[in-house]
Amino acid sequence: MKVFEINGNTLSLALFTDVTNSKELLDSMQAGKLDPEVAFLNASLIPDVFPVLAAAHKTLIAKSRESLTTRTLHSELVYNYSGSKHITESLKRCGISENSSYVLAARFNASPDEMKAVERLINGKEIDLEELEGKADQAQIQKHYKISGPELGISTLADAITCRIAARDAL
Repeated sequence: MKVFEINGNTLSLALFTDVTNSKELLDSMQAGKLDPEVAFLNASLIPDVFPVLAAAHKTLIAKSRESLTTRTLHSELVYNYSGSKHITESLKRCGISENSSYVLAARFNASPDEMKAVERLINGKEIDLEELEGKADQAQIQKHYKISGPELGISTLADAITCRIAARDAL
């Protein structure tokens, strides 16, 4: 687990592999019974933490303006990470599915006890965030974010995603 400071708030991130209970996590999340509330992202679409931090920043700005697009702060993080304006599509694509085994858990302003509770929710092995890049599904990321080969010649995958996250509302 690692904690990042974002404009006076914190974002705690924990990366899990070999997750076996993603269906139960998804069901709890959709029923609004997840305690503590947490965002579960499809980690295979995340090549680096920087785009997640950009999405978190955008989420916190929307919260401060009382203009969340989704129902909760944590679903807003998944929505903002997607780069799409379609909420349902965003949550399905960048959130976890019933058979997800590689998951990034994210919680805003989490206490150590809350992050321990998040770790207990997930049946899987926690691994270091540094492993994101090596386990990212580059082909799937390029398809989802419509990143071309020439663009990757002058940019990184993480930078290309971050640009799309930042520019989504302007397009």
